[in-house]
Amino acid sequence: MKVIAGLGNPGPKYAETRHNVGFKAMDQLTNKLELSWKEDKKSLMCETRVGTEKVLLLKPMTYMNLSGEAIQPVMSFYNLDVDDLLVIYDDLDLETGALRLRLKGGHGGHNGIRSIIDHLGAKDFKRIRIGVGHPNNGNSVISHVLGTFAPDEKKAVHDAIDLSAQAAEMWLTHPFNDVMNHFNRKKS
Repeated sequence: MKVIAGLGNPGPKYAETRHNVGFKAMDQLTNKLELSWKEDKKSLMCETRVGTEKVLLLKPMTYMNLSGEAIQPVMSFYNLDVDDLLVIYDDLDLETGALRLRLKGGHGGHNGIRSIIDHLGAKDFKRIRIGVGHPNNGNSVISHVLGTFAPDEKKAVHDAIDLSAQAAEMWLTHPFNDVMNHFNRKKS
């Protein structure tokens, strides 16, 4: 079984913010797979099969900084290894619209990833990072990630979200190293 989790904050107030690109990627993936979200205790979930592989898609509803509180119980319930987890999220250190896939890593200052690492006790899970750029003009990090994209950034971000959903789908049938080789790129 594989789990794909896209990170973000619930509610219409946050829907179009930089922090919610993980949610957007999950929505893209569920639309492509023709699935519908169902409420669970701490997440919106979809279950499906791709070939013989059972797949669980998650959008934690715990708010970004507590993402591990939603993901860890799912991993425990299904007795899954962190190797079966892929997380899609925003990254300040990547140029807006850039996409980076990694096999593992630290939290890099991202509180959602920090929460997942803390709750799982491991950092060896797969990641798809979508660049949202670094704040400028003296804006705080919080204002930046909870802000919306500028009009000239929207196409690059839309393309990165689409590619991240494609990469997540490819992982369901291919080794992650192949997915990384295919999708690691800078924004177009």
